[in-house]
Amino acid sequence: MVKIYALGTAGSGKSTFIAAMAEWMEKNGFRFSIVNLDPGAEEIPYEPDVDIRNWFTLPEIMKEHGLGPNGAQVAAADMVAIHVPEIKNRLESTVYDYALIDTPGQLELFAFRESSTHIIEQLGAEDSMLAFIFDPILAKSPEGFASLLMLSNTVHFRFYLPFLNLLGKSDLLTTDERDMILEWGDSDEALYNALREREGMRASMNLEVFKALELLGAYRKLIPLSSYEGEGMEDVYFVAQQIFSGGDDLSAE
Repeated sequence: MVKIYALGTAGSGKSTFIAAMAEWMEKNGFRFSIVNLDPGAEEIPYEPDVDIRNWFTLPEIMKEHGLGPNGAQVAAADMVAIHVPEIKNRLESTVYDYALIDTPGQLELFAFRESSTHIIEQLGAEDSMLAFIFDPILAKSPEGFASLLMLSNTVHFRFYLPFLNLLGKSDLLTTDERDMILEWGDSDEALYNALREREGMRASMNLEVFKALELLGAYRKLIPLSSYEGEGMEDVYFVAQQIFSGGDDLSAE
């Protein structure tokens, strides 16, 4: 039972990816469950099988504890962990090959809270992988791309689980923009050349960031996603089967 956690900055396309991945799996006969861990979500483009909002929502926490939006989000991030046994029981009561898990819109509420480690461990870290989604708008500049690359590696370091970098909503980009971003993901030389084109102190700082990325071994293939065309879903599945099944197809109905 492979669990795929979608992570990324707000607006990067996590929920869109979950919905598109679910549609692809349904078309291809795979059994799956969808888990929503975001109590602040107002509208989501899929029907979750397990929804944290059935236990509490962000407005309820604000009202009950007298908290503002930020305080309520932090409290909610830790409250999710309390309900992990119930989430696990609901998942184990169904037969599925994959669990597609949508995390809170604000990345830090999941990636940098100790409760998230508890969630992953209790649901089963041994068959879990992380899908970090790059915001396509931020990724269009070399500095923005390098920032996302550093952030994705920080998240990888935080959990140290099998990891994918995905380019969210790639259909919003022009062909040239998309090709440029994918080249930065494939070639450290291409990113280096783009970063050093800046002038003055900014160029110096860019090159120091580049050196840090090199030392981290930060570069990994970036998979472009398009929910409208279903692009990238088969690639995500292929990576999952390489990791968890040694290249053999995972079970389908």
